[in-house]
Amino acid sequence: MQSPEFISSPRFDDQPELGDIKINHNVVASIVRLAALQVPGVAGVGGGIVDGLSELFSKRRESDHRGVRVNETEPDTYAIELRVIIKYGAEIGKTAYDVQVAVRKQVIAMTEKNVAKVDVIIEGVRLPSDQTETGDKAEDLWPEAPATD
Repeated sequence: MQSPEFISSPRFDDQPELGDIKINHNVVASIVRLAALQVPGVAGVGGGIVDGLSELFSKRRESDHRGVRVNETEPDTYAIELRVIIKYGAEIGKTAYDVQVAVRKQVIAMTEKNVAKVDVIIEGVRLPSDQTETGDKAEDLWPEAPATD
């Protein structure tokens, strides 16, 4: 009995180089933002007035996206800086560390590139949303002083 002849068809991985795959820094910035927002204690990601002004005058808008700056320090290695707003009552140091770990893990998992560092800058603290939605102002939270005549 003869063995059947197999016709080998070309496989995708048998191809010579197909080209480069490049990830836009805005995509990496989006990954960073989403990963940071998943961390308990983070109220928001983004810069304030300083980031808005620097975006107006900067030619590097591509790498600075709403409070996240992504730089490629060497091929296949990112250095990330992000600005976060912490929820009132959250432990700032622990929350910032958790953001660093979450961002690094997610960027490596999705891009398969290294992350040299993740710098976290605390931009502010936000009151819980239930207090701000009811119309309470910061000065209304203080007890009233007794009137003296």
